[in-house]
Amino acid sequence: MAAGEAPIKQAVQWIDDQLADNPSADRVKLVDEAARRYDLSPLDTDFLFRHLAQRGKPK
Repeated sequence: MAAGEAPIKQAVQWIDDQLADNPSADRVKLVDEAARRYDLSPLDTDFLFRHLAQRGKPK
């Protein structure tokens, strides 16, 4: 595992868990909280936004 890879994976998993519990959760707030919780860089935070946008919202 490359240096710095673990926090982004943990953040993605945490967001996925939060959305599983509450699919209508505010995704922007989740990304913001994950960025603070896992001390992510702005580039990592941008990745999280793109990750969520690619997944789309549940119907």
